[in-house]
Amino acid sequence: MSSLDPTEPQITSTDQETINAPFEGPEKLLEIWFQPPPVVPDEVERHGLRSVPREKWEEMLDIVRCKVLNVIQGKELDAYLLSESSFFIYSYKLILKTCGTTLNLLGLPRILEIAREECGLTSVTKCFYSRKSFMFPERQSGPHRDWKDEVGYLDKLFPGGAAYTVGKMNGDHWLLWLIDSTTVSGSAPPSPLQHRLHMTTTLANQTNGDEQEEEPLDYTLEILMSNLSASSRQNFYFPPPEPTDPEVEQPTTEEMTSSPAEAREKALELSERLGISSIFPASLTQLDAYAFDPCGYSANAVITPKKQSIGEGYWTIHVTPEEGWSYASFECNVPSPPSSDGGDPSYQPSPYPSLHTLIQRVVDIFQPGNISITLFVSNNPPSHNSPIETAQCTFRTALQSKGYKRTDKITYEFSGYDLAFASFKL
Repeated sequence: MSSLDPTEPQITSTDQETINAPFEGPEKLLEIWFQPPPVVPDEVERHGLRSVPREKWEEMLDIVRCKVLNVIQGKELDAYLLSESSFFIYSYKLILKTCGTTLNLLGLPRILEIAREECGLTSVTKCFYSRKSFMFPERQSGPHRDWKDEVGYLDKLFPGGAAYTVGKMNGDHWLLWLIDSTTVSGSAPPSPLQHRLHMTTTLANQTNGDEQEEEPLDYTLEILMSNLSASSRQNFYFPPPEPTDPEVEQPTTEEMTSSPAEAREKALELSERLGISSIFPASLTQLDAYAFDPCGYSANAVITPKKQSIGEGYWTIHVTPEEGWSYASFECNVPSPPSSDGGDPSYQPSPYPSLHTLIQRVVDIFQPGNISITLFVSNNPPSHNSPIETAQCTFRTALQSKGYKRTDKITYEFSGYDLAFASFKL
């Protein structure tokens, strides 16, 4: 028998459960669009939400229960790398993506307050919330304990939203809540929030009957991967260096923890070695990455096209490599042609990878056993040639050659948006 030394700190059963607990890789994804002011001064380089001091956003992220690791700035957006995923800020829209047991939706009221108090933005035109089915739903808290609770929370803030479950309820599925006031006429009911934030009416109403301007294509691709191969998972472990002299006193755990600079250096080196840094052309990519101790990886990339008219975009990757709950996600809002020729004789070569190539590049890096893909694209105005019609074929051809079998295929048409969803298994 052995006795415990009462002078040493003891790990309780609750502490041990926390240490050994699985990590929830699938993220909660919140996106909010605000109505811009009638006039935006040209001389102001950073306006709207991008003018908000970082400390204000950090206050909101404290509510969500995550921290800022680093920030990179593009011409049109700021990309925050978080301890649990990412936060992207444009002048009049933002995307908050958080994993683990973070309280994503509890940050929403504070986001609306910051937009009103710091920027004078009091009207929301669109709001989206989505996530993959959780691996460990029992570990969630707040409104995230159940999809019905999440929907109820959002409905109280924005009455009139719509909730959907896409895919097999007893298998991999994707959950979506959305409200888009730019596709309906009349006024939406006011929010019960104290600052009286309200959904806007149609853009045509807000421009006093002037001709409605076409919005740029809104495009979001997600590749959600689980059961990563052993060889792929091993890449995302970062063990401390072995001591060269056994006589030297071993460093403490704290001393072995990487500094932020070391964590970024290790992650950027890995990004180069695995081809992550060249998913999009390196000349168009500003990359930020972080290697977690002892395992895990996150990266944000700002994609700046040579043609300013195309607009800046991002991609983001997050990896949980532990066996039993391994998971990796790739999200991108940069539109890609479905194939190298765009399926159109008049197609002009693009500096961006085709959707087919992009899917294969990402899957080759992580070698997952299970994949869910979503492509969510605006269909308003109708002059946009929606890629949804060809997306399902592209998903299949990109993955069949890798040995994957499609297990689910669903196409949705919402008011203002189209969705292609598919699941694959090795």
